[in-house]
Amino acid sequence: MGNTQMHQRPIGRRITPQRAHFLRLSESADIGSVTRGQLAVLAQNLTCTGLINGTESHLLVTLINTVSAASFDRSGRPIVFKSNQQLAFDIGRSVGRVSRMLSSLFDAGLITMLDSGNYKRYFIRTGGGEITDACGIDLRILIVRYAELDGLVRQVRAQKKAADAALRRYRGALRNARCALSAAAGLSEDSLNRIGARIERLSNIVGIASKTSSRVLRRATTLLECLIERLMQLPRRSAEAQETQNMTCPYVENDMHKQITIPYPFDESNAQRRSASAKQPHSLKAGSASKWAFEESLGRCRSEINQPRRLPQVMVALQDVIRAVPALKTYGFAPSSWADLSRAVPLMCRFAGISEDARARAVEQMGEQQAAVAVAVTLEKYDRQEVNSPGGYLRAMTDRARAGELHLARSVFGLAARNSMEIRH
Repeated sequence: MGNTQMHQRPIGRRITPQRAHFLRLSESADIGSVTRGQLAVLAQNLTCTGLINGTESHLLVTLINTVSAASFDRSGRPIVFKSNQQLAFDIGRSVGRVSRMLSSLFDAGLITMLDSGNYKRYFIRTGGGEITDACGIDLRILIVRYAELDGLVRQVRAQKKAADAALRRYRGALRNARCALSAAAGLSEDSLNRIGARIERLSNIVGIASKTSSRVLRRATTLLECLIERLMQLPRRSAEAQETQNMTCPYVENDMHKQITIPYPFDESNAQRRSASAKQPHSLKAGSASKWAFEESLGRCRSEINQPRRLPQVMVALQDVIRAVPALKTYGFAPSSWADLSRAVPLMCRFAGISEDARARAVEQMGEQQAAVAVAVTLEKYDRQEVNSPGGYLRAMTDRARAGELHLARSVFGLAARNSMEIRH
């Protein structure tokens, strides 16, 4: 038989780089800058941040109150010498539970552990009563991190307050929108049904309001308020008024990133083929672009399905898109770059009722940037009630792009010109 080597089980407290960092950080504590009462209040409030639970907070408050107030003065040493058994008796938990909670507090950087060789907690005093050496539960890390942790508590409370405000405003806007729908007069039954469907679709998108992010609630509230104004037949807001209103929202960016326009000449096209790229505000074909545009483009695609081609598109600046699509601000979008606009496409599609398949086909055929412009144009026409089927409209634009007959630049500049004329008048 060979020699059997027995590996002794390692004993001692587990040391990680994070725990070693907290040990070194606690040595830089400015004792006397924070009182025991401030730390006790902080320990009670930390549960709202999710760093610790209620039982761990109770243990941390007990540790802080165990140390005398004089220990947090300039000449003090805030170290707890109680055993785990005594701490377990104080908080009404088992010894094993206290040991695990102390490890959790150590990992969270709320305490550090100064261990002796036999893990006994003790202190040695001089003849004058000054502590020269001590091993136990060190609370100095709380003094070092007090400003950080207190700021975190304030931030979480501010976020909760903003979330509650957004929730209350959304619920009020939804209730007002439904009341306005029942009390609206002067609109056709078809318009009322369409606006009612949009209100219910928006409510379904938000789902359980208390579990939805504040950002989505603010956007939904803005849309509901616009629908209320439409039901009450109020005049359309000017661009300056929308800018002033949106600047009060915390998610609106101040600066717009301007893209460079590539100086390609505009191509001539047949006016009959502009229904999906659209510069005809009073044309029925340009308004709906559902059956007529889709069937016409589908016929062309059938003849050219084996020879797909994509002509280079005239690039437009992001600022032009923002001027052409005021619905972006209406729905709470404030893109400062093309990446922001692309990230907002899924939510724009949800607001307009565009399916995921239609969006994916548009991205596959046009690319992310051109597809984002196409979705924005579709959202603007849907907001103006010029498009009854946004999904069909986007599919028609995708088919035109596949056939090389889609000119998004003309749509953008045409909408921008219309908005400028409406503002002047």
